[in-house]
Amino acid sequence: MAFSMQPHGIQSMLKEGHKHLSGLDEAVLKNIDACKQLSTITRTSLGPDGMNKMVINHLDKLFVTNDAATIVNELEIQHPAAKILVLAGKAQQEEIGDGANLTISFAGELLQNAEELVRTGLHPSEIISGYTKAITKTLEILEELVEKGSETMDVRNKEQVVSRMKAAVASKQYGLEDILSSHIADACIQVCPKNPVNFDVDNVRVSKLVGGVLHNCTVIRGMVLKGDAVGSIKRVEKAKVAVFATGVDSFATETKGTVLIHSAEQLENYAKTEEAKVEELIKAVADSGAKVIVSGGAVGEMALHFCDCYKLMVLKISSKFELRRFCRTTGTSALLKLSQPKPDDLGFVDSISVEEIGGSRVTVVRSEDGGNKVATVVLRGSTDSILDDLERAVDDGVNTYKAMCRDSRIVPGAAATEIELARRLKEFSFKETG
Repeated sequence: MAFSMQPHGIQSMLKEGHKHLSGLDEAVLKNIDACKQLSTITRTSLGPDGMNKMVINHLDKLFVTNDAATIVNELEIQHPAAKILVLAGKAQQEEIGDGANLTISFAGELLQNAEELVRTGLHPSEIISGYTKAITKTLEILEELVEKGSETMDVRNKEQVVSRMKAAVASKQYGLEDILSSHIADACIQVCPKNPVNFDVDNVRVSKLVGGVLHNCTVIRGMVLKGDAVGSIKRVEKAKVAVFATGVDSFATETKGTVLIHSAEQLENYAKTEEAKVEELIKAVADSGAKVIVSGGAVGEMALHFCDCYKLMVLKISSKFELRRFCRTTGTSALLKLSQPKPDDLGFVDSISVEEIGGSRVTVVRSEDGGNKVATVVLRGSTDSILDDLERAVDDGVNTYKAMCRDSRIVPGAAATEIELARRLKEFSFKETG
């Protein structure tokens, strides 16, 4: 007689295929092991001599990079303890914009040493209190290691900015840091507000255009939009701009109704009224002094025809984030429906022109003196993956600049500070009890 064994205890509560670890050692050591594995993956990519990793994500997109933040974001890590490490790396990336790799590798090392202590019978909470003491002490020592005179740095002095930014850029693009740092510094200084603490990373944009080499990179005051202008007018200078978020088109009437048409004349008149309505709207925009219309949605053919008649340049920006940035660059208010804009709603650009860079047509919006400026670093490279990697280097440079704006103090580099901290902490540990 066969009977099935009924699971009992915790097994009866959880579904099949679960893992149940009991006891401190087993659970803790399994968690530490997972974190060590993650740290081993990123560790070899640390620093300028770090190796690149090839990561293929779930969409089969290929990443070749030594940027730890990208690597851990694209690895779909399931283990809960390792996930905490990933979150720590992400938090570091969002807060400082660099150093995600060090965060993960260092955490892995701390855990590896903790593992030996756990095996010798120390309780995790004792280890934690030890680590907490160490970090408090580290912060005290750090204050003493600051280079003298570094707190009076001028964030608008290009030489000083480049000298501090180089290290961060070199760790991503070794050998290219001179060219890149110079461009990034130019872009950052251009958009730096009166009070540097308010520097916004989002104001330095990156536009990636395949083709050419790094020496063709440039910095443009303003924005670079992928794509061509819609109408026949490709260039305007010193013009007012109107932005319509919903699109430029003849809208259907608001009330629904049935129209009975008896003759061809009536049909013709019906069509003409619609045409006249669109012309009236476009003429109203032209009369307000605007020379450029930017649409966040579709641009109707009839509307386009009248825009050309009234010599209006038409741009289409489908991304709403990009549209918001455009409004910020030019100081425009986006209008919801096609109507005559008020003078306050209009923005101003120094020039908008359609240019050809490396075989792709882009629209360059230059705004020399906007309230909230935007600068764009135009990156050139032979493949998409090189461009992506260059973009990450620019990202690190810009974030370094943000950190400089908040606190310009520096400590000696090339791991000198880290070795000194380690030496002093060791001395400190001999004095502590427990």
